[in-house]
Amino acid sequence: MSFIRTGLREIGLKIRRQRTRMILRHEKRLLQKSEIVLGREGTSQAANFPELRNEIVALKKLEQEQKEVALRIAQIEEGIKKIEAQREANAKEQTEAMAKLEAEKKPISQRRNDAKSAAELCEREVSAVERRIHDNDTADQELLRKLSELQALTPPPADLETQTGSIGARRARLPGQRAELVRARLGSSGASRIAKEKLAAAEEELSAIDKNIAKVRSEYEARDKGFADNIHAQQNAVGEAKQHHQVVEERKNPAYLNIGRHLASQGIAPPNAPHLLEGVRKHRAAVDRHQQHNDELALLSRNIDKQELRQFYFSVVSVIALLAIILPLIAKSPRKREWLPQQTEAILSINTEQFERDDFPKRWHKEQADVWQNMWNGLIGPAARVPALNLSRDTLRITRAATSSDIGTVREFILIENRRDVSQIIRSVQGDKEFQKRDVSGLPVWEKPDLALARVGPSTLAVGSSSEVDELVRVRLGIDLDLKITGQLFDRFQSLDSESALRLISRSPPDLTRMFHPIFVPELLENSQLLGLALTLQNPVKARLFLKLKSPESASELARNLHNEPQRWLRLQDSNLLLYAQPPEITRQAANLELHFNVADETARLLLQRIAKSDIATSVAGD
Repeated sequence: MSFIRTGLREIGLKIRRQRTRMILRHEKRLLQKSEIVLGREGTSQAANFPELRNEIVALKKLEQEQKEVALRIAQIEEGIKKIEAQREANAKEQTEAMAKLEAEKKPISQRRNDAKSAAELCEREVSAVERRIHDNDTADQELLRKLSELQALTPPPADLETQTGSIGARRARLPGQRAELVRARLGSSGASRIAKEKLAAAEEELSAIDKNIAKVRSEYEARDKGFADNIHAQQNAVGEAKQHHQVVEERKNPAYLNIGRHLASQGIAPPNAPHLLEGVRKHRAAVDRHQQHNDELALLSRNIDKQELRQFYFSVVSVIALLAIILPLIAKSPRKREWLPQQTEAILSINTEQFERDDFPKRWHKEQADVWQNMWNGLIGPAARVPALNLSRDTLRITRAATSSDIGTVREFILIENRRDVSQIIRSVQGDKEFQKRDVSGLPVWEKPDLALARVGPSTLAVGSSSEVDELVRVRLGIDLDLKITGQLFDRFQSLDSESALRLISRSPPDLTRMFHPIFVPELLENSQLLGLALTLQNPVKARLFLKLKSPESASELARNLHNEPQRWLRLQDSNLLLYAQPPEITRQAANLELHFNVADETARLLLQRIAKSDIATSVAGD
């Protein structure tokens, strides 16, 4: 295995060389910068060395070019200042011109407003006169109608002449009033016409001055835009000139670099900055030191056995290739399966943590300890007889699966899921003389007359009768078919809240009465193809009921019946107790129904007793 050590050593050397090369590049950049600074400060001393004559000449040419660029920049900036001054003067002239035009506009606008007010007043007067003439005509027609009705009365009233005279007198006054109103309308119409003519003249004059103001404003704004565009162009030119100046400055760096290297080699420092020479010497020493370290590392790498190195690289490539093949296979491998037989018809899951934690079991245990203990023992079944197992402390969940045969017998399979490894329980069973050990396909099974158990997982026990435990072992080993977790039954079981204290599901609801004491009414079971129940034993007790029916139409009909007659469908069989404390919330999706409702304490107790088969049939029938 020496080739592995050789390969790891070479990798370590490569990492160290890479780190050294990075540091070396950094130190070289610092050395170059320090030499450029030394050359810039020591240009006057460089004139004493004939070999630096070319650098001095190049610097003078570049400095002359920089002076020309700087002069151009100054000229452009001076032009920008002049344009800005012209722009400010234009803005000032615009302000004055606008103020003058606004002053001229003010009296014209006032005359227009006065003419408009007069025209509106005349219009109102004409309208009032027209309205009064209309009222006069309406009154005349009304009096004429009254007179006609009065004359048509049979027999005529006693004061016919008096009423007729009164109406005639009133009608006689109306033509005179109308003539006065007509004359008044003529006068008002003339005044209104004159006022409208004055208003039209004033508006025309106001429109003319508004057009003049808009024309003057557009002229000044166009002039201002020209100034702004010119300033922008000049600023762009200044930016380009400054960039050119910077480029020329950078072109001086090679000359400064050569001067600085020559001064450093001669040991000459500028009088005004003697510390620059020390900086160059320090960076040169650092570059030499890191270059020497890099050469040493390269020498160590050259001395490594190349054959062993090739073996190491071949091994690494082989491992990577194998992982590239194995990992996709692992990712596509089938998911794990549930450790229950494939023919499972019903599953009852008891969450012992929630039973210990919820309020309802605590109250029941405190109020009726004997009844509670009988119910609990019936609920967990043979799990209560497992030696060295403390259910409240060690157990997470107890799963009971049931299946029925054609002759009506029910077989039950029980799995206990613990918090930790079950090795201590197995050691306790091994030390118990009542248990006898035997093997089922290589997996040990311990049994005594009333109990058998086997370890089918790191923290999982199979308990029950011998035949059922043997079948669970064969399922665990893959000899018998198991209940796939992708199947419909287990999918629906997992969809129920796993944090509930109790979950029950059946894919043959009418057969539930053979596995447990009667819970649901026969009509509900016969209409369902799949039934699931989850109970949360808090205060109040909450239930979630899942039903799968034959078709969406059947689901709609049952949902309607549950809504209209919940007391018929949602009650405990052979009892007057209803499953719900308040009408349930019903949700339908295709052929599935889901019901949420609260459960009364008395109903919850009887429900758990029937699941545990600890209720007394005679007393229930009496109730």
